[in-house]
Amino acid sequence: MAVTPAMIKELREMTGSGMSDCKKALEEVGGDMKKAVEFLREKGLAAAEKKAGRIAAEGLVAVRVAPDFAQAVIVELNCETDFAAKSPAFTEYVDEVADQLFASNATDLDAFMAESWTKGGGTVQDVLKGKIATIGENLNIRRIARVKKDAQGVIANYIHGGGKIGVLLEVHSASNNAAALTEMGKNLCMQIAALFPKYLKSDDVDQEYIAEETRILEAAAKNDPANASKPAGVIENMVKGRLAKQLKEICLLEQEYVKDPQMTVKAYVESVAKEIGADITLASFECFERGAGIEKKQEDFAEEVAKAMQG
Repeated sequence: MAVTPAMIKELREMTGSGMSDCKKALEEVGGDMKKAVEFLREKGLAAAEKKAGRIAAEGLVAVRVAPDFAQAVIVELNCETDFAAKSPAFTEYVDEVADQLFASNATDLDAFMAESWTKGGGTVQDVLKGKIATIGENLNIRRIARVKKDAQGVIANYIHGGGKIGVLLEVHSASNNAAALTEMGKNLCMQIAALFPKYLKSDDVDQEYIAEETRILEAAAKNDPANASKPAGVIENMVKGRLAKQLKEICLLEQEYVKDPQMTVKAYVESVAKEIGADITLASFECFERGAGIEKKQEDFAEEVAKAMQG
């Protein structure tokens, strides 16, 4: 059986082993996943196998920004418990990963994991496996992002809740007033952390999303008995209005500005631009919320203790 990248990825997720080790194991056993796991265990390359199957939804988000605001990185690193997330061993490791990423040229997670660890000890993946063993929980470098500014301006950042949420915002402006741009950028990073916009502006919204939301809103409007006697044109305008309201909620520039709900974010940016005498453009943003989208296992603590005592 031919070994595919998907098979290598699956085995790596199952065992926490390096990509090259997974590829070799699969080739040795003809693509048999079960035998490949056994092969890695026999070779001592899957020591973290049991932990790798456990849910890691706690952890920290960290950012690094260059002193000249030219580039920045953000990384989410997960563990299983809040207790581990607050431990010196884990927080120090998160700092080391963020430093490694900042010094790296990697733009995707696979490339980053395959890099040599700058402090020695193999690759980033190898060091992760070692930390799983020493910290005693499943750990996961879940996602990374890199922002490089290609024009004058700043990259603003914000960390909320000691690492629960991290935000980077790329701001372009010909102004030399870095203090004003940084202050505005931080305010908007806090806005992003509070309201989680998906896009900068409505023009950026995926057309498939708009088409699907329009279809859903149309169906809901037609199925509402209160609209039974309304003309098609009225229902169409109703749908457009509801869609526009949704877009304001998911597009940063069209959201109400949290610190002054009387204006939009766009109006706030324009007011700062007027103060500093230069145009301002929001170019991009990244927002990582720790554990977002990971289904956490719900356990009854008393039941868990009872099971342990019985077992």
